[in-house]
Amino acid sequence: MLQFPIYLDNHATTRMDPRVLEAMLPYFTENFGNAASRNHSFGWVAEEAVEKGRKQIADLIGATSKEIVLTSGATESNNLAIKGVAEMYAQKGNHIITAATEHKAVLDTCKRLEKHGCRVTYLPVGQDGLVDLDQLREAITDKTVLVSIMYGNNEIGTIQPVREIGAICREKGVLFHTDGTQAVGKIPVSVLTDNIDLMSFSAHKMYGPKGVGGLYVRRKNPRVQLTAQMDGGGHERGFRSGTLNVPGIVGLGKAAELCSLGMTQEIARASELRDRLKDKLLSELDETYINGSVDHRLPHNLNISFAYVEGESLLMGINDIAVSSGSACTSATLEPSYVLKALGAGDDLAHSSIRFGIGRFNTDEEIDYTANKVIEVVRKLRDLSPLYEMVKEGVDLSKVEWAAH
Repeated sequence: MLQFPIYLDNHATTRMDPRVLEAMLPYFTENFGNAASRNHSFGWVAEEAVEKGRKQIADLIGATSKEIVLTSGATESNNLAIKGVAEMYAQKGNHIITAATEHKAVLDTCKRLEKHGCRVTYLPVGQDGLVDLDQLREAITDKTVLVSIMYGNNEIGTIQPVREIGAICREKGVLFHTDGTQAVGKIPVSVLTDNIDLMSFSAHKMYGPKGVGGLYVRRKNPRVQLTAQMDGGGHERGFRSGTLNVPGIVGLGKAAELCSLGMTQEIARASELRDRLKDKLLSELDETYINGSVDHRLPHNLNISFAYVEGESLLMGINDIAVSSGSACTSATLEPSYVLKALGAGDDLAHSSIRFGIGRFNTDEEIDYTANKVIEVVRKLRDLSPLYEMVKEGVDLSKVEWAAH
């Protein structure tokens, strides 16, 4: 039995797994202690819960507990990683390298640092959304202190060649940070084999609570130092002061454990649902394009442009399905997606794109309903489009001279 609205916006946030909520509940009421209270059992119980959560997340990414700094989420982690490195290693240099398709939490942090004298190189990406490793290598100078390139893209799902990027950074003696928000818990991530020095992640992208996440900070080969961005009681090895969100951290840990246990099955299931949706849409609709790499892609992501259809009109037409026409953090603007434009998509195609984010709780019936509804609405909207009609009649729109009124 279908329940509406159907939720297919799992890049923006995921529904909390009931098993995560169950693990968290005691820490709101009976086990309410502050993890920094070292003088009594309330504090000890809270601290034990925090350390268990820290170990569960460390196990998921192949790190050690001491390398996990707990934060309010990936945006804070990105800020701490990038600003923390820029400040700590200012004597070595002031150059940072990132990609044009990064999340705003990385791009805006880099823009802030540019105002304070840092030099930032924004690498372009190919049509598939991947950075060019030779371009990256050439961009590194003796003043480069950090390369920050995301693991999996939040809009187009492209998975970057993280291991190779990390190897280049290692060879050049430069620190490598990756925004792992969309990848951690969804695909196998190992900070050791991937040569990662710093990695950001959030609980609410992997069926945990909002408002909690973390930053992996490598402790040896090399030992990474950061300048704290928030001062106070010296919590989290001095990297991040503030009373720890104990229930949230318990939830983050439990969510990480569940992702770890079910990853193989979840990858297979998400890929199967995504391909079911993709095959149906592509077989029934022409002038439909997949954005981002088909081969190097997160299993739960499908981003499609429907030419000759306005994205906003399509969203209104399928208003019983929760999807997105861009990143949740920029959806308040009517600008076409900067990520799609970086792939070389024109404004028209960028405006006609929809991001489908498949999750743990989606069903075959929901996917079939979504495919049929999108097909129906796209056809209706195209019936109203004079441009689509001209294309069907064989008119080459690029050769049409439009008269100005």
